Amino acid sequence: MARLSRQFYAGDTVETAQNLLGKYLVRRLEGETLVCRITETEAYIGRCDKACHAYNYRKTDRTATLFMEPGHAYVYFIYGMHHCLNFVTEPEGEPAAVLIRGLEAVAGRETMSCLRYGKPFSELTAYQRKNFLNGPGKLCKALALTRADDRTDLTGDALFVCDSLADIGLPCPAPVRETICSGPRIGVDYAEEARDFPWRFWLKKEA
Repeated sequence: MARLSRQFYAGDTVETAQNLLGKYLVRRLEGETLVCRITETEAYIGRCDKACHAYNYRKTDRTATLFMEPGHAYVYFIYGMHHCLNFVTEPEGEPAAVLIRGLEAVAGRETMSCLRYGKPFSELTAYQRKNFLNGPGKLCKALALTRADDRTDLTGDALFVCDSLADIGLPCPAPVRETICSGPRIGVDYAEEARDFPWRFWLKKEA
C-alpha cells in the first residue's frame, strides 16, 4: 500500500500541516483497518514557538520523540485524561510536529464508535455524531492510540498516511470543493506571542 514517505514530513512544519489536510490516516488495529480523512491540524516548531513542548530545544523523556527523524508519531498524555497524536516533522534534531486535531471517519466507523462511546454509530445521538472526531483527544480514543504508540514509524504498517483511498484499495468519493482556513491554535493562551500564530488549519466546504 502506498503511503507518504519520510521526505514528506521533513519539510517546513507549517506547510506540512496544510499539506496533510485531505489526506487519509490509516490505523491497523487487531486485524481491522480504520481509515479517516484529515480535516484539521496545528503546527508546532520548537526553535521559535513557546507553545511547543520542546521550545528552545528543551529535551526531556517526553519530548525526546520530537527530536527524532521526521515521520514518527509523537503521542502524549494531557490533563490526565486525553492522548494527542502528532507527526514529527523537519530534519532530525529539529523538534517540530503537526498535531492532528480533526478527522472524518471513512472506514471502520462502527469500531471507532465503540471505542469512542462504547456503542455502535447507529445508536449515537446527533450531538455525539457531530463531536465524533473533532478534537485530538476524541480521535485518539476512537483510534485506540495511547502513549504505547509514541515513536511509531509512520512509514510502517501500523499507522500511516496516504494521498488517496485508491492507495489502500478503497473507492474514491466524488471531489468536494473545499477551502483551507487558518487561525490561532486552541488552548495555548500561555504561550505569549505564540498564542497568536495562525498555525491552525482546517478544511471548510464551499457552498
